[in-house]
Amino acid sequence: MLEELKEQVYQANMELPRYGLITFTWGNVSGIDRESGLFVIKPSGVDYDKLTPEDMVVMNLQGNKVEGSYKPSSDTATHLELYKAFKEIGGIVHTHSSYATSWAQAGRSIPCYGTTHADYIYGEVPCIRCLTKEEIEDAYEENTGHLIVNELKRLNKDPMAVPAVLCKNHGPFVWGKNAMDAVHNAVVLEEVAKMAYRTEIIYPKAAPAPSELQDKHYFRKHGINAYYGQ
Repeated sequence: MLEELKEQVYQANMELPRYGLITFTWGNVSGIDRESGLFVIKPSGVDYDKLTPEDMVVMNLQGNKVEGSYKPSSDTATHLELYKAFKEIGGIVHTHSSYATSWAQAGRSIPCYGTTHADYIYGEVPCIRCLTKEEIEDAYEENTGHLIVNELKRLNKDPMAVPAVLCKNHGPFVWGKNAMDAVHNAVVLEEVAKMAYRTEIIYPKAAPAPSELQDKHYFRKHGINAYYGQ
């Protein structure tokens, strides 16, 4: 079932250690087939060097396992809520990549200090609040998904223009049009988190890039008037 998607999600998961986004098994990637309403996600706690495409777990949008020998990722319920809320999302990544997670642990959004950030993410990467004690104790992963969805809507963020959030005291969730695109965005997020950290070390009073410069770089790559690339 969904053999092609399993292969795609497997390959996307294997990119995480390649780009240094994970340590041990601290991460997961999923991808969805909108036509069938099923998504594929990494199994929980399985070493990356032991993973195969056949190990990927197939889930439905009711949160039930449809196929797979392993338990799905412990973050499956968070992925599920994002897929249900935003039809544009085709793939999701969660990591504990060190620079992005450091911003999350500090409870800070990542300002857009330059054009590298602006090329991929429109405005700052928001850091959303920590879950309450009640939210943590009652369906922690599902409530993480609800919180991300609710905060994006409250902030009036287009999820495809701002394809990442930081969960305070936790780490980043990142998404894209498919699993590999989501990984691409996760790599970008880690790089801009690193650059922003260094910017503030070099000059603590640094200000975000001018809005007109941010707009120029974002919209030359995105939207109907984009002209970057071939």
